[in-house]
Amino acid sequence: MSTDDAPPSWFSALDPDSSELLPLPGTPSRLWHGFLTARLMLALALLMLQGLSNLLTPPINAWVMGLGGVYFGLTLLTRWRATKQPPSPEMGTHWLPTIGLDLLVFSALQWLQTGSMNYAPLVVMPVLMAATLGSRLLTLSSAAAGTLLLLVQTWSLHLLTGNDPAAPLMQAGITGCGYFVVGLLVHQLAQRLAREERISNSSRLAAQVQAQVNTLVIDHLRDGVLVIDAREVVCALNPAARSLLGSAAAQTAPGFWLGAHPQWQPLLDLARATFGQARAQVQDTELRLDAQSTAQVHVRTRLTRSGQQPTGNLCVMFVHDLRELEARLRTEKLAAMGRVSAAMAHEIRNPLAAITQANALLEEDIQDPAQRRLVQMVQHNAQRLARIVEEVLDIARVEHQPGADPGTAMPLDASVAACCREWCQRDPARRRLQLDLRAGQVQVSFDPEHLRRVLDNLLDNALRYQGLHADSLQVSTRHPAGHAPSLMVWSDGAPMEPSVERHLFEPFFSSESRSSGLGLYICRQLCERHGAHIAYQRTSAATARGRLDGNAFVLDFTTAATGDGQPQLAFDTMPS
Repeated sequence: MSTDDAPPSWFSALDPDSSELLPLPGTPSRLWHGFLTARLMLALALLMLQGLSNLLTPPINAWVMGLGGVYFGLTLLTRWRATKQPPSPEMGTHWLPTIGLDLLVFSALQWLQTGSMNYAPLVVMPVLMAATLGSRLLTLSSAAAGTLLLLVQTWSLHLLTGNDPAAPLMQAGITGCGYFVVGLLVHQLAQRLAREERISNSSRLAAQVQAQVNTLVIDHLRDGVLVIDAREVVCALNPAARSLLGSAAAQTAPGFWLGAHPQWQPLLDLARATFGQARAQVQDTELRLDAQSTAQVHVRTRLTRSGQQPTGNLCVMFVHDLRELEARLRTEKLAAMGRVSAAMAHEIRNPLAAITQANALLEEDIQDPAQRRLVQMVQHNAQRLARIVEEVLDIARVEHQPGADPGTAMPLDASVAACCREWCQRDPARRRLQLDLRAGQVQVSFDPEHLRRVLDNLLDNALRYQGLHADSLQVSTRHPAGHAPSLMVWSDGAPMEPSVERHLFEPFFSSESRSSGLGLYICRQLCERHGAHIAYQRTSAATARGRLDGNAFVLDFTTAATGDGQPQLAFDTMPS
């Protein structure tokens, strides 16, 4: 495949021949200011030498001194008002204050000089300036102008003095040829230098972009990545690797020895095996993060060569959290089970609706109180079963819901108090909580039955991890001025591990083997359905033991106008 047929590279836009994004090379700017400074120094040196020459060998040549003074003033003005970048390299009037002035001044000095001083070599200065900063046409024009002025000055001396012009013209011609040769060679070298600098700038920029992309990708990988050299020193590691290596590596800068902590010994042994056998290694091992916790990890190593010597090899180690890998597999399995459950719930809904309708018809004809209690019991349980079916169906159709459900205007404090009271009554010996309701009479847009479901899930989760104190579990409401009403369920449990927190609201994800992983997912979906928002945060709360850090789930509600609407029955809202 030819080069033209090759697919474009990520960095094709950085090609020096086609890119418009590359910064201008810095060499022309430096050379431009260098030439202006050299002209100023040359003008000052000429003025001083002319003054010294006139003092040593009078009489004073006023024309030469005047011309030198004017040239010094003009070069100083040009240097002071110089732009950051040189003028356009093409031939034009913008070069007259520099190249044109130099050619005229040096030729005039050569014409006005009366002694043995020769100013012809100074013409090389404007030729070099044109060759370095200008185009080839400007270079040849400068050399040609310098040569013509030198020939004219030589022929004029012949007409005034009548001397034989052959030798001076030959010398002027050779000097002019030197102007052309020097100009062309310097121009070629300058063009090559500019080309090499553009290539160097593009390569440097491409390397910087590639390094930034690599850093960004590696830092956001969920799997840990460590780079270890032959000295067993960790040269680089990403945030996921720091998390997997525990608190000892959390604040450690790269460049530490992998065997610095005993809990990293399995990784050190694997790195040694990689270097010793000169091939990749794969192993499942256990890392003891601290005295109380361990992590099961899957480790893969790859050996890269950074030089000709074996000591230049680098071991790249990929560390995967086995619990996350197993959780992903379990999530896929449970997701398939969830789809089956949704299909079954869809099939259950129609018979359930028939049972509910038949029960309603029976209730119309029954007058016996005992039988009416049985009918009401059937109706109550059918309603509960309908709600369960609806929640399962909610998970299956969550992506197809058109938007938020306005729900019912519900008094927040009264509804929260009723839900918490009902939850505690189911097991008064174990279920204790502290209520702090300060939302006032605010009405929120939420369904009371859905709020009960959300609170049940949050309180059940908190009950598993809370302490044994009466204020270990707290439920509070707030309505600050200018902010949305909020509900917080706080418990003094241990902090969640980052790997668990990342997947907290995902369906079918749970840190416990007996949990389906649907509770928090349903809570989030129910909140979003009513325009509310739920989030987890680690925060502190006031207790009898002082302020303690704990786990908190915060719900932000949408306010609603006061109304007396009644919540709809679950099976009445099911789609056809």
